[in-house]
Amino acid sequence: MIKILHLSDIHMGSGFSHGRINPITGLNTRLEDFVNTLTQCIDKAIAESVDLVIFGGDAFPDATPPPYVQQAFASQFRRLVDAEIPTVLLVGNHDQHSQGQGGASLCIYRTLGVPGFIVGDSIDTHRIETRSGPVQVITLPWLTRSTLLTRPETEGLAIAEVNELLTSRLDPVLEGEVRRLDPEVPTVLLAHLMADHANLGAERFLAVGKGFTIPLSMLTRPCFDYVALGHVHRHQNLNKSNDPPVVYPGSIERVDFSEEKEDKGYVMLELERGRANWEFCPLAVRTFRTIEVDLSQAADPQAALLKAIGKKEIKEAVVRLIYKLRSEQLDLIDNGVVHQSLSDAHSYTIRPELVSQLARPRLPELGVGSSMNPIDALKTYLDNREDLKDITAQMLEAAQRLLAGNDNNKLDLEPPQAVGVGSIKDKPQLGDNIDSQLRLL
Repeated sequence: MIKILHLSDIHMGSGFSHGRINPITGLNTRLEDFVNTLTQCIDKAIAESVDLVIFGGDAFPDATPPPYVQQAFASQFRRLVDAEIPTVLLVGNHDQHSQGQGGASLCIYRTLGVPGFIVGDSIDTHRIETRSGPVQVITLPWLTRSTLLTRPETEGLAIAEVNELLTSRLDPVLEGEVRRLDPEVPTVLLAHLMADHANLGAERFLAVGKGFTIPLSMLTRPCFDYVALGHVHRHQNLNKSNDPPVVYPGSIERVDFSEEKEDKGYVMLELERGRANWEFCPLAVRTFRTIEVDLSQAADPQAALLKAIGKKEIKEAVVRLIYKLRSEQLDLIDNGVVHQSLSDAHSYTIRPELVSQLARPRLPELGVGSSMNPIDALKTYLDNREDLKDITAQMLEAAQRLLAGNDNNKLDLEPPQAVGVGSIKDKPQLGDNIDSQLRLL
């Protein structure tokens, strides 16, 4: 059997905002995290003497990574050259310059003629001779609308219609590659794409409107023994029957907090014609931790906040603290103490959110279908507004005058300094004031 390591979506150079500068190396610690994680993958490939490594695309956040990021990536894959392990590098959407116009970052490996490296930047079939026998790999890089269609062909079409047209164009191209296959040799389809039925993560925002969705039926052909996918960051197998397995290994590191609860890893695969035994191998990656707490009703918001932080394991984690509080509670929070309580984290962000005093629960008595008269409705509303209790009687009296047709709709009283979230100006028009209050219901 042929042993293969399948990994994808490295995104080396991402997430610098979640790290800090290492004073010893001068590098962002999140870059070091990504390098360490990729090192684990390459270590496993060498230790297990795999016959082939296949990478499902998205090496970097974009097609023009800084030289030191390219060097960090290349230094690890160079180890596969030294170990004489052939490698297929597929081009993903983030590897393409201007969405396919102008080449891809990974093409440098083909230009330099790196031994044993194949760059999949086009739909093509590659026969690879490994130590355990031959294997066929069909490469299907990220495709955009402009790859298969012209602008006039898509004008006036709905998104679903464009997607159907794109699929109809891709199907015969893929069929042409299938007909070139040797039926006696095990086959892998290596593709960077969005398949239907996939559970999405951060990538839902990264390529919106730029690609299209491939139907699962196009991938589950009997000629494929294993379908190795890239692009979706959450590990999953889309074909539970495993005939063939259609597997996203997911990204090897957490890119942001949308992936906080996702396992990260790669896939080890043993392949022969008609059978694929695969296993997801988790990687030890840095923890992302969200701490969210509502302090708006706390008598001692500082103590409640510190208690919430203390309940979470934050040592060396990337932490996001979100807490809600009222404006009058702001001075009760000692920011220095909060920062100190998070000092064990690798990095952290603090995001206080003010609870709007205008947003109040609706009263069921005033819901749709109630038959209360206006005065009773106003009284019910005022009974639930502690901040208006000082002028409740005057508001009810003024409302009665309005309903009776009295034109004297001015409120003759000295306004208090503060009512609710604001203050009442001198001699406001009560009609306007009631109107604005009732809109809150």
